[in-house]
Amino acid sequence: MNILQTIIIAIVEGLTEFLPVSSTGHMIIAESVLGVEPSEFVKAFTVIIQFGAILSVLVLYFKRFFQTWDFYWKLGIAFIPAAILGFLFSEKIDELLENVTVVAIMLIIGGIFMLFVDKLFEKTTKEQVITPKKAVIIGLCQCIAMIPGVSRSMATIVGGMSQKLTRKNAAEFSFFLAVPTMFAASAYKLYKLVSDPAGQQVLIENMNLLIIGNIVAFIIAILAIKFFINYVSKYGFKAFGYYRIVVGGALLAMLSMGYNLNII
Repeated sequence: MNILQTIIIAIVEGLTEFLPVSSTGHMIIAESVLGVEPSEFVKAFTVIIQFGAILSVLVLYFKRFFQTWDFYWKLGIAFIPAAILGFLFSEKIDELLENVTVVAIMLIIGGIFMLFVDKLFEKTTKEQVITPKKAVIIGLCQCIAMIPGVSRSMATIVGGMSQKLTRKNAAEFSFFLAVPTMFAASAYKLYKLVSDPAGQQVLIENMNLLIIGNIVAFIIAILAIKFFINYVSKYGFKAFGYYRIVVGGALLAMLSMGYNLNII
C-alpha cells in the first residue's frame, strides 16, 4: 500500500465512519478499485486509523467529555454488550467480514429501513435525556452492527430514536459511544500486531502510513460529523437510505460480473 492509497482509504474512513452507510462496505470498494492487496497489515490499518476518527469526536465535543460520572456510566453500560459479544464471537465476526455478499445485502436491507425510519419515529422522538435503561438498549442495538454492512452509526442512532431521543441527540450519543467501542477495537488490533515479532516489524516499516492515515481520517471525520449533524437535523435519513441501496446494489453487481473484491 502506497501513500496515495493510504490517503484515499483514510478519506473513505473519515467520511463514512460516523455516517449510517457502513464504512466496511466502502472500504471494500475503495481497496478493490485501488488494487490494494489484502494482507494482515491492511486489515490492521483499516482498524487502527479509527484512532484518528475517535480523536475527531474528542476534539469536537471536548467540553461534553468533562461532565459528571453519570455521563461515563451511561457510556460504559452502553459499551458492555458489544464488548462481551465482540470478545466471545470475534472469529465469527471476522468470517462475516470476509463475506462481501453479506455486506452488500445488509447495506440494501439497512437502506430500505432508513427510507422509513423518519416516519417510523417522527411522533416519538421528543426527548433529550438519556437514562441508563436507554443507554443499555442503545448498546444492545450496537451489537447488530457486528454484522458487516449494518453500520454501527445506523444501529446506535436508530436505537436512540427508538428510545424517543431526537435525531440530533441520538446521533451525538452514537458519536460518544463510538469512542470506547472503536478505541477497544483499534487497541486490540494494535496489540495483536505488536505481540508478534513479525507484526512489530511490519508496524515499524509502515509507521509513516499509519501516521498519515490517522491524520487524514481525523481531519475528514471532523468535517463529516459537522455535515451529518446539520443535515440529519433538517432532512432526516432518507437520502442515506437511497445511498446505501445504491452502494449495496453496486457491490452485488460487481460480484455477479466476477469482480474479485479484496477483503479488508
